[in-house]
Amino acid sequence: MEFPGQGVTVLFGPSGSGKTTLLRCLSGLERSPEGLFKFGDATWQDEARDIFIPVHKRPIGLVFQEPRLFGHLNVRSNLLYGFNRTPESERRIFLDQVTEILGIAHLLDRRPKFLSGGEGQRVAIGRALLTSPRLLLMDEPLASLDQQRKREILPYIRRLQNELKIPIIYVSHSLGEVLQLVDTMVLLKQGQVVANGPVETVFSQLGLRGQIDPTLMGAVFDTTVEDHEPEFGLTRLRFMDHLLHVPKQEAEVGRPIRIHIHSNDVSIATSSPNNQTSVLNILAAEVIEVGPLDAPGYSVDIKLNVGQPMLATITRKSLARLGIVPGQKVYAHIKALKMVHEWDDHPMQ
Repeated sequence: MEFPGQGVTVLFGPSGSGKTTLLRCLSGLERSPEGLFKFGDATWQDEARDIFIPVHKRPIGLVFQEPRLFGHLNVRSNLLYGFNRTPESERRIFLDQVTEILGIAHLLDRRPKFLSGGEGQRVAIGRALLTSPRLLLMDEPLASLDQQRKREILPYIRRLQNELKIPIIYVSHSLGEVLQLVDTMVLLKQGQVVANGPVETVFSQLGLRGQIDPTLMGAVFDTTVEDHEPEFGLTRLRFMDHLLHVPKQEAEVGRPIRIHIHSNDVSIATSSPNNQTSVLNILAAEVIEVGPLDAPGYSVDIKLNVGQPMLATITRKSLARLGIVPGQKVYAHIKALKMVHEWDDHPMQ
């Protein structure tokens, strides 16, 4: 696998799929018996040449499920613990910067026992950042928090990546977390990589049915709020050259909103509807590929191009009746879509 040197790469899969083991190997906490790991031009492990850089010599920040703060130190001293041990020539991130991004400046004089779970985890993230790492590794950092605390801390994680430009590798099996954060998705199952790539393309790959949680299949779109239609209780989202209608969102114009469209909620028409349908969200599309026809069951997945890939799941009978083939111009009727921040926070099975 190759990960991009930017954005948030999520290692995603059910319990036991190998997420944490892979993260520990990347960090140097575990030594893979046949490992080869390069970060940019630096080789951190190459078993063929007996190279292994230990964890304390790798320029990484580590954040675990629990904050693991030093109870005898206040927040300021916890934050500066790694900073003071980082050579001055290597310091690129500073206390004021981190406390502003993470919203913890008012907590500096408190002891960890007086912090909420979300506050403690933000301090743990700040402590990792103040070592000026070139790579941030996060192992289910929100797993111990309730829903409200998770909703509070997710924007901070996205903001720190946007502003500090440190690549993050993030382990989770929570759909709610993943869809809000991910840029690059690595799907794991039983120690194997099932799919790997930009989130916009991974969930719309053919051939993954039976390999991943079926609720993921379809498409992920990054949109922005275009305007509101209060008289109808709707918000319009801009996706590329398209406008999509969703239930009214409490969001200002221009705000980014990521949406997920399940493949079962997409139907296909071969002619223009000419406003003769109750479906509001209809996208002109081109058929890229038709899923395997020898798979069991009554349905088949169709890969569409609507400016980016999207899957539609229809019946085999509909496929035969419509005569759908690759290269054909069609219309994708989107019967339902969901804002990813509204995803139920249930783990992948």
